[in-house]
Amino acid sequence: MRAMLHALLIALPPLLLVPAAGAAPYEVPTERSARTILPPGTPLKAPTYRIRDVVPTDGFTDRWTVDSDFGVFEVQGDGALRKLLVEIPAIAELKKTSKTKEFARGLGNSARAPISFVKNLVTHPVDTISGVPAGAYALVENVGESVTTTRNPAEDSRVEQALKMSSYKRDIAAKLNVDPYSSNKELQKNLNSVAWAMTLGDWAFSVAMLPAGVGGSVVSNVRLANSVKNAITQETPQRLRIINNETLEKMGVPEGLRKQFLDHAAFTPRHMTIITSNLDQLAGVSGRDTFLTVALTAQDETQANFYAAMAQILRGYHQTVSPLTAITPLTRITVGQTRSGRALLALPVDRLIWTDRVDQVTGGLKSSYKADGFTGQFDVWITGTVSPVARQELAGRGFTVTENVHTRVEVLD
Repeated sequence: MRAMLHALLIALPPLLLVPAAGAAPYEVPTERSARTILPPGTPLKAPTYRIRDVVPTDGFTDRWTVDSDFGVFEVQGDGALRKLLVEIPAIAELKKTSKTKEFARGLGNSARAPISFVKNLVTHPVDTISGVPAGAYALVENVGESVTTTRNPAEDSRVEQALKMSSYKRDIAAKLNVDPYSSNKELQKNLNSVAWAMTLGDWAFSVAMLPAGVGGSVVSNVRLANSVKNAITQETPQRLRIINNETLEKMGVPEGLRKQFLDHAAFTPRHMTIITSNLDQLAGVSGRDTFLTVALTAQDETQANFYAAMAQILRGYHQTVSPLTAITPLTRITVGQTRSGRALLALPVDRLIWTDRVDQVTGGLKSSYKADGFTGQFDVWITGTVSPVARQELAGRGFTVTENVHTRVEVLD
């Protein structure tokens, strides 16, 4: 994320790099205490994990370290931490399940399974049917092609079992409120193991016996969040691809751009579904294809999370504050123009401080941004917080900051 935002700031046209006169002294990134970042009352210790109190930051993104019963996890971003704190208890529940007699029976049956990649499903989670990021479609499609090529009747059961296992896995993930496409290898390994044992073992075990997952933000529009979660749970990766492609086509997104987005290695089916569903809510807003073009610059999971959150912030503002009329690019982020005349900067960052680059970029935007009906006022919606100095300086330029917007509108982590 740091490299991405740094590239954004240094790549801006010279017109935008105009130092503002009389600005406050610049701040430098400093470590913060987890207690000052987490919501009040959030414990640093839980039965299965402990959050380290010292949190380094690069000026945009917090870097968290969590010690757990299942190893040390390091994640970038407050949203990634919220996601991890749901995943760790889920791993604990899956490990409990793996100690049952039903699990042992199912695993024993794997010896007679007519599918060649059983071991991969358990021990190599990144390459599974619902792994991340780019191989998800290819694996299932390759299985299907193998059936067509060999014309071996036994192959039918391989595909059937693979799809059944994938379905069980999505059901389990939904019940535990975790992402079936998560890059958390420990979570993937345990999801795969339990789902595969269920597939082969004819379990009397029911997914309903698992405890319901916890966590997530309080949001204003639960309907869309549930719609996205249901689609991810109920649909196979290749079916999600078809649905997302059809939705983007109805928006008028050109075929070549749709393919680039849906083939992008950094985006999982979950990322794609979140982005597509939220852009679909921006009916009548020009520049939705521009948003996808900008999002194609994502190079890894952290950046994919950034664009998924940005799409949700744009949609949330559009529905709850002022309808957007257009989305325009600003190198690797976008500016949303509103019907009321204000401009929106949707920034999924954890901490914004007053630096020379923030000074230059906002000063340049203030003097150069032009759009029909623009009033000269900017709204900055940020998922994290802004330092007092940055808030004061931004306010002096007509930038109104709203913090912690993930608690105001739905932003699925």
